[in-house]
Amino acid sequence: MSDSLARFDMAVAHSKLLSRRPDNATLLKIYALYKQATAGDVTGERPDAFDVVACAKFDAWEALEGTSKEDAMARYAVLIDGLKAG
Repeated sequence: MSDSLARFDMAVAHSKLLSRRPDNATLLKIYALYKQATAGDVTGERPDAFDVVACAKFDAWEALEGTSKEDAMARYAVLIDGLKAG
């Protein structure tokens, strides 16, 4: 796990240095994978429908329910590596 955690931590650092801002769909994936990797399955109630951004974030995170933290870390790192390269 320490290798995957180190790779995840490196990807988190690199995510802040991307040369271009990812599109909104990719930002939601980044957010959801990060939350799943660091906090596990989503908790609490879905935000009020008038808060469109909070609902989108909640829904993206909820879609990963059941994904292990390790898998989320690996998927996050792959996504960020792809963004760095592209």
